[in-house]
Amino acid sequence: MAHPLKLNPDRLFPADADTRTVARRLYAQIKSLPIISPHGHTDPSWFALNEPFANPAELLITPDHYVFRMLHSQGMAMEDLGVPRADGGPVETDPRVIWRRFAENYHLFRGTPSRMWHDWVYAEAFGIDVQLSVETADHYYDIIDAALKTDAFRPRALFDRYNIEVLTTTESPLDTLEHHKAIAASGWKGRVLTAYRPDPVLDPDYEGFRDNLKVLAEQTGRDTLSWDGYLQALRDRRAFFIAMGATSTDHGHPTAFTADLSKGEAEALFKRVSTAPASAADAELFRGQMLTEMAAMSVEDGLVMQLHPGSFRNHSATVFNRFGRDKGCDIPTQTDYVRALKPLLDRFGSDTRLTLILFTLDETSYSRELAPLAGHYPALKLGPSWWFHDSPEGMRRFREQVTETAGFYNTVGFNDDTRAFLSIPARHDVARRMDCGFLAKLVVEHRMEEDEAHELAHALTYGLVKAAYKL
Repeated sequence: MAHPLKLNPDRLFPADADTRTVARRLYAQIKSLPIISPHGHTDPSWFALNEPFANPAELLITPDHYVFRMLHSQGMAMEDLGVPRADGGPVETDPRVIWRRFAENYHLFRGTPSRMWHDWVYAEAFGIDVQLSVETADHYYDIIDAALKTDAFRPRALFDRYNIEVLTTTESPLDTLEHHKAIAASGWKGRVLTAYRPDPVLDPDYEGFRDNLKVLAEQTGRDTLSWDGYLQALRDRRAFFIAMGATSTDHGHPTAFTADLSKGEAEALFKRVSTAPASAADAELFRGQMLTEMAAMSVEDGLVMQLHPGSFRNHSATVFNRFGRDKGCDIPTQTDYVRALKPLLDRFGSDTRLTLILFTLDETSYSRELAPLAGHYPALKLGPSWWFHDSPEGMRRFREQVTETAGFYNTVGFNDDTRAFLSIPARHDVARRMDCGFLAKLVVEHRMEEDEAHELAHALTYGLVKAAYKL
């Protein structure tokens, strides 16, 4: 028997009646504010071409590593979900079969953020009123598939429907940004910006690093095997991204380690890593030096800097070799910030021209390291709970651990960091509800006046993110 699907209007609000009442009032004032999505991984071709999403599986399953990572953990082959193989080998291509497999295993997502996001999409975006299960799989598929064939569900229409004011994608420095050029030339008013993610040419462990330096040379006309030429080529690409609307860079280094070498030491290090496979020590030292170099360039050109460390990327060699990057097998690691960032902060920590937004997958560092650092250095801001902690409990822990030391105004609002388009409004709604619940508790405990909470709810939803990312 099919069970009803109905989103409770009080979902995620505190259970205490008085606190819940305040949370309702706060949420009512900010629930319809425009969405600012300053960091994510949606495909810019969606907005350049504005073609219909092909089918429900392509929209909601195949691009979402949260989905296939859970199913893989229960023994399901990723090929059975249509995830493309690196060698072009056979995978399931029938989207209805993929959808049925997902529906048969939807119970695995009980209690997870993915379940909450998906239920929001089904109820709010598609108006479905029964829960997804093996019995309702085809019913779901038919409703979603029919909707995707209408103009109302093309990417630009959805962008407008969900009141997205700005959305930022993330591109390699070697990207030609053709899709962003097409968006700009189309006359469409939606703001889809790019962010500069230089890992492929900063990280000696990145696959094809030395070949990437050759491409960088071809694009810029610089000698990227000389230290000065290499740095100038990076400046050239940053300028290109800025001309295309970028306001930020993003760095996915395995640690937060930074270095500040002399020019001679940096030149010698670059020569080693650019001409032969790098040792682990040289690779880490070079990444650390380049974070400081990137900070120096941000002081020059104004790009906001984001650092997303602490992920052991592609932990499963089997999955990486078979499917490539970003397939749900990145694992959090313990991360040091206090010692790791000191060389960079010694140079730029008090420079108000730099904004460095820090993220973490190591929650133990919030109260111990990150909040005290951001509570002192003008250059530092704290990014929201990220990735594995982009969840109701993760958001609550974030506010509880950082607010007393760093306050609210050394944080930067919310970003969704998603590859699945319709999870953008779903995730932002979760963040808004959780922040309203946290603020309501402060009001009820007489630690804040309600008018202050209303101001903060607006800031956490809209104002802080626009200011931090220069949007």
